[in-house]
Amino acid sequence: MTFTSPVFFLFLPAVFLVFRSVPDRTRWLVLLIASYGFYASFESPSLLLTLALVSLIGYAGGVWLGRAKTNGRSGAILALLIVSCLGVLFFTKYLPHFPVIQHYGLLSTIISIGVSYYTFQAISYLIDVYLDVQEPERHLGYFALYMAFFPKLLQGPIERAHDLLPQLRIPYRFSYNNVRSGLLLFAEGLFCKVVIAERLARYVNSVYDNVHSHTGATLILATYCYAVQIYCDFAGYTDMARGTARLFNIDLTENFNRPYVATSVADFWRRWHISFSRWILDYIFKPLQLKWRSWRTLGTALALLVTFLASGIWHGASWGFVIWGLLHGIYLAGSVFYRPYQKKIHAALGVDKSGWYRVVQVFCTFNLVSLAWIFFRANNVRDAFYVVTHLATRSGWIPTEGIREFLSQQILLGDHVRSSIALLFMLIVLFAGARAWLGRVQERPALIRWPIYLAMSYAIVMFGVWGAGQQFVYFAF
Repeated sequence: MTFTSPVFFLFLPAVFLVFRSVPDRTRWLVLLIASYGFYASFESPSLLLTLALVSLIGYAGGVWLGRAKTNGRSGAILALLIVSCLGVLFFTKYLPHFPVIQHYGLLSTIISIGVSYYTFQAISYLIDVYLDVQEPERHLGYFALYMAFFPKLLQGPIERAHDLLPQLRIPYRFSYNNVRSGLLLFAEGLFCKVVIAERLARYVNSVYDNVHSHTGATLILATYCYAVQIYCDFAGYTDMARGTARLFNIDLTENFNRPYVATSVADFWRRWHISFSRWILDYIFKPLQLKWRSWRTLGTALALLVTFLASGIWHGASWGFVIWGLLHGIYLAGSVFYRPYQKKIHAALGVDKSGWYRVVQVFCTFNLVSLAWIFFRANNVRDAFYVVTHLATRSGWIPTEGIREFLSQQILLGDHVRSSIALLFMLIVLFAGARAWLGRVQERPALIRWPIYLAMSYAIVMFGVWGAGQQFVYFAF
């Protein structure tokens, strides 16, 4: 069951109605049962076992750390708990990819949907308890719900305990505004997923699954399409997750903030997968930077390089992910050395106050990020290097066949010019800074609001790509 499956559209109202009908003291139990039921729909006992195990490690570990602070053993305990969480993650996510395991067909039934997210959530909780940022949670039920809350279970956001745990205890009061804004947010995310991301995926898959048949602009077009696809797919999921949680008066972290208008790679990471980038900043980069502070600029650069290399490894057991993370590490490490000279160079060139310079910055950043996406999307490293080395080939610079295939895949909805304009408008809304337009729509009179609601619903139903087994890109991580 995913957010786009028909079953979910029955599951969510049922959970909401039961949640509203029970007293406050048992509402956490309704959400916990619903969350485990949601996870069970993937029909993999190992998923439930892994979630329960990581939740128990986090809960018992937090209590243990709280008691151990008085005897000076908390540092060793924290290390043991982190290793335990990472051990579960390694077993479920990386061990099945080892050649020996694959050769003998062992662990072939283990899948790891969502494991990376709630494992990182457990680790952040344990570190925060150790640092006295968070008090140990004594109620096993609330902690289990903090770990398993179904809207954010599969792809995050990676919630901090001090943000989510207190919200789970607040007595529920029905809020029409929360329900309305939650449903609108869900609809916006659904539009991004099924109308934009899924349509772009058709063309991207047709090229990237057979890259050696393409050159030049066709590869560039597919790469740019993938950049938009993965954003609309992941941001769409996040909006659906946040919209779902808002029905229960729970606010999840906003995970995206117009990342493709970033003026630098560092700015991109302040806008992209925000909960994850904050996690690696707080729990990997800052400790490394502090440890290597005597090396000054070099220490900061190395800390960034290691942090984003770890980010690539977190995404999966693939050299493509490692290279993707390494590229972002190189971008950011290089900017550390360039930063002291940046203002002087810009002033000397007379571009420090130029409006066009911001456009150039956005263009360069988008292309650097898109270049790294090649290694993220390609089926293997060999295909990725083929794409990189054939982007500038002269043959194919007028990609007639590529454009014809692009249109035949109904990326622009075939001959439906009006819907193509609507799709283009939505992309402008997404990337030009007007994603809050739905919030403004809510303030308009009913005669304006409802036609917009109906038009959006019509577009989702008529122009969305629907199908069995439809998955989100980041389910794999």
